This record gives sequence, structure tokens and C-alpha cells, in this order.
Amino acid sequence: MRVAEIHDHDTWNNALKQLPYSHVLQTWEWGDFKHITTGWKPTRLAFYDDNDVIVAMTSILTRRIAFLAVCYVPKGAVLAYEDEMLRNFVLDYLKQFARKQRAIWLKIDPDLPIATGLPHGDDDVPNPIGISLQNHLMATHWRFSDDQVQFRNTLIIDLSLDEEALLANMSQNTRRKIRTAEKKGVRIRHATVDDLPILYDLYRTTGERDHFLTRPPAYYERAWRDFMVAGLAHGLIAYDGDMPIAHVLLFHFGRKCWYFYGASGNTSREKMPNYLLQWEAMRWAKANGYALYDMWGAPDEFIESDRLWGVYQFKQGFRGQIVRHIGAWDYAPYPALYWAYTQLMPRLMGFIRQIRHGKSSSETNEQGE
Repeated sequence: MRVAEIHDHDTWNNALKQLPYSHVLQTWEWGDFKHITTGWKPTRLAFYDDNDVIVAMTSILTRRIAFLAVCYVPKGAVLAYEDEMLRNFVLDYLKQFARKQRAIWLKIDPDLPIATGLPHGDDDVPNPIGISLQNHLMATHWRFSDDQVQFRNTLIIDLSLDEEALLANMSQNTRRKIRTAEKKGVRIRHATVDDLPILYDLYRTTGERDHFLTRPPAYYERAWRDFMVAGLAHGLIAYDGDMPIAHVLLFHFGRKCWYFYGASGNTSREKMPNYLLQWEAMRWAKANGYALYDMWGAPDEFIESDRLWGVYQFKQGFRGQIVRHIGAWDYAPYPALYWAYTQLMPRLMGFIRQIRHGKSSSETNEQGE
């Protein structure tokens, strides 16, 4: 099998979308975005079979730490995981790549289900391909990562159904709230790059209200603008009269459309704009030829104390299928370094933060006195 680095945008994206388990986080644009905004350098590798056809791809993000490195393959590698010979070749190659980079760890996170349905529920159906990969990883010195960067679980809606069937599948409460938004005059408009200030303002408001960290405007400007211009993102804004009150931002690639970002203002929330936005997002995705609508995120543990339980209850009303992925796995060429990085480094950083916090408090008290 031949392995070559790809340096052309169209060659990469066009081949990627043809492969099973392809994902927008493996696109050319995502690698560039992470390089520009956070310093991760992408290496884009294609694997060719005997007929010189691309059968696997992996965009590896690398960040240098002095003479060492850390490497991450977001939602990859991308390949037909049922082909065990191909799978094993790619994973072995990634190990070699990690050693050449002197990586403390290399993290993979394939978009591969290990099961569908609620764990231990009547609809819990194991995925034999995902289970086979998990067994192989455990047998070949990969470790299930403590740092699960992406959501492991999600809900996915089959868009092959017609609109009437999609609505009928939803819970009665969700259908009622969609109708409420329509009756109360909520209007949905398609966003353009000129609407980025509106999108960010709503997102910042949501972060402040719900106490989650938001990055500076330039970060979202880069992510949203570049992906919209590239034809990989689409925004929808809900209005109450002339007032923007909520939005969703969709990323889309291959067969799938993802609900990546959502936000709402502090007014008109009783008009249920978020429900209508989701329905219009599904309609847009279906009309534009996407087979699946991924609601991007469900609880790690399906219990009320999970951080995503409230979001899950909202999403659950649209009656998507629960899909549980294999999750992120780390390969550590140098186990001692990996242990130091994952165990000692967090403790050291916590100690430093405590010292800084204590010093800051002491200085404040002295100045106040």
C-alpha cells in the first residue's frame, strides 16, 4: 500500500467525501482553521491500494512541545473499518508517525459507532465493526483516553423520511412547540457572512446566561466565515419582528449535516424559536441532499446528573436515534512521558494556579488596606 501526503485542497476534500465514516473535522478547512487559530499543524495522508485508488485518509494535527509533540486525528482516521487488513495497516502507520514525531501521545477518534440505542435498553444494539476495532485497540497498546475531545454520543435523524413522517416521529410536545413558534410569528431567515455579528452576539449572550466559555469574536469569525464561504456551513436565524432571537449554525459534508452551534437571546424565549429552528434546519438539510442530521452531542452517561442531560431532553423530542461512538483512544510511544503528561502535568498546573491565585489575593488585600 502506498501512502502519500496530499497538498491540494480539492483532491483532499473530493476523495474524503467518498469514503465511509468521513467527517467535516477531517476536511481541509478544519485543518487550516485549527492551524491558524490554535497552532495545530495538519499533515494530510492518503492511503492508496494496488489499483492506486484512495482507500483511507487521515488528517493528523500536530503541536510541538520543545523537542516532543502531541498529535490528534479529529474524527478519524477515515476508512472502511470492516476491512481489518486496511484498518490494521493504517493504525500501524499512525504508530510509526507518532514515533517519528517523538509524540507523547497520538489520539484518534473515529466517527464509528460501537452501539446504538440506550445502554442496556431494549433498543441497545451493539455494532460488531466498532466492537472489533475496540478489541483490536486494547490488544495493540492503545488506551481509552481520559480526554474525550469530541462528544462520544449523539442523536441522528434519518432524513430519507418525508417531512410528514419526520414530524410524526417527533414527540407530541415537540410538535406543539414548533406550531407555537409558527403561530406566535417567529420567522426564520437564512444567514450570510454579513450576519456574523448577529450570530456572535447571540452566542455570547447564551454563554453568559448558561455559564460556558466563549472564545473571542475572531475565533468564530474565522470558523463560521471560512466554512460558509467554502460551502461547508449554513446559518439560520430566528426573528421576532425585526429582533434576532436565536440561531443555529450547521456544518455539512458528505452525507451528513451537523448541528454544531446554537444560541438564543434573553427575549422571546417563550415563543419557542429553538424548536422551529431545528425543524427548519432539518428541512434545509433534507432539501440539500443530506441523508443524516446529526444533533452533535448526547450524555456520556444517560443519567440526570450528566452535564448534557438538559440538552439531551430538548434533542430527544425530535426522536433521533441514539448513536454511541467508540470514542477517543491514545497511543503512547513513551509510556513514562504519557504518564507524566496526563497525571503529573495537570497537578502541576493546578498547583501553579493555586499559587497565582493566592498571590493575587494577597496583593489585593494589601492594596485595599
